[in-house]
Amino acid sequence: GSHEFQVLAESGEDVIAYSDTSDYAANVELAQTLPLSGSRAAAQKNLEKVHTPEVKTIAQLVDFLQIPVETTLKSIVVEGENEGELVLLLLRGDHEFNDIKAEKLAGVKSPLAMAQPEHILAAFGANGGSLGPVGFKGKVYADFATEKGADWVIGANEDGFHYTGFNFGRDAAEPEFADIRNVVAGDPSPCGKGSLQLARGIEVGHVFQLRDKYSAALNASFLDNNGKSQIMEMGCYGIGITRVVAAAIEQNHDERGIIWTDAMAPFAAVIVPMNYKKSEAVREAADKIYADLLAAGVDVLLDDRDERAGVLLADSELLGIPHRIVIGDRGLKEGNVEYARRTDSEAQSVPVGDIAAHVAAQLC
Repeated sequence: GSHEFQVLAESGEDVIAYSDTSDYAANVELAQTLPLSGSRAAAQKNLEKVHTPEVKTIAQLVDFLQIPVETTLKSIVVEGENEGELVLLLLRGDHEFNDIKAEKLAGVKSPLAMAQPEHILAAFGANGGSLGPVGFKGKVYADFATEKGADWVIGANEDGFHYTGFNFGRDAAEPEFADIRNVVAGDPSPCGKGSLQLARGIEVGHVFQLRDKYSAALNASFLDNNGKSQIMEMGCYGIGITRVVAAAIEQNHDERGIIWTDAMAPFAAVIVPMNYKKSEAVREAADKIYADLLAAGVDVLLDDRDERAGVLLADSELLGIPHRIVIGDRGLKEGNVEYARRTDSEAQSVPVGDIAAHVAAQLC
């Protein structure tokens, strides 16, 4: 058993498939496709061999014959369980092969291994780019999405040639149909509710159910209530600390920088004094507010750098500290400082003597 904890983010390295009407979600490598319903389309064309010189990819085939990619089949040849056996895998030309699913098929070698070119040539009489099931004597799997189609375009097992009008059962034996591709948006959800949508995600945690794979090897046992020795079951988990940080930033930012939540912020509040080095009034107020916030248990940063006001303000927004206090001579003459949350569009004036309690109250 394996459960991943994913945070949706466009920059994520994983692709997540999820149902638009239920709570089903899975990594795209494991999300299942379902057999198609209905009857197979009737064959309209005869099998015809077409010369396709220098055509070795689906893209080249589609361009050469000027046909929709959905009418093509691509062939992937992998090693079988038994020495010298090859297994042919067929899927639609516009679909992406899923090696994790293919590795679980009966008769396929695990871990999955692509067939060597010399073995392909010996078994098919042609090289990669011109392969198909016609005349092939080994095991053939075809993806569920191909089962109801007809009049496919596929390799003719002769270099530089393809077949048009290929149909399962008529031109080659019926293959075994299976799930061997990645899901795409719009596929029916495996849970039976709704359709699948795709989104990118960042994996921030993982729980593994290891069962007794390692405990049995280590003879890690215990006595149960009946005094009988039992092998322990194991599990483990991991939390991606730096990934959690990255995911939080991906979900909480704007054009000015990071927007930390109170729980994750490196500091709860930042004091930005204007002319801290030159104005005694500003310096005294900043130091007093800093001490008051620390006394109130607030984790606060005092930015006492000798920088221009624009730099100090821009950096405070870039860092994303949730609460900001700006102190300037003009405001102090009126007995006020400026307070703003990182998400506020405008600051508000707060009496100097009340600002520490005001920030503490916001944090609560």
